[in-house]
Amino acid sequence: MNEFDTVQIIALLGWLILAGGALASYRLSWKEGLRMGFIWAVIFATVFLVFSILR
Repeated sequence: MNEFDTVQIIALLGWLILAGGALASYRLSWKEGLRMGFIWAVIFATVFLVFSILR
């Protein structure tokens, strides 16, 4: 792991905190928040798989 990997991990954690704050601003219940998070995870996983298959 070099210094660029460390910077990338810190930046990704920052984006995760920013996204979590935006999601928390909707004041959803735990059930709705987990449901929305799962839906987004499925969307990103699908896009990742499509691009990896096309490559």
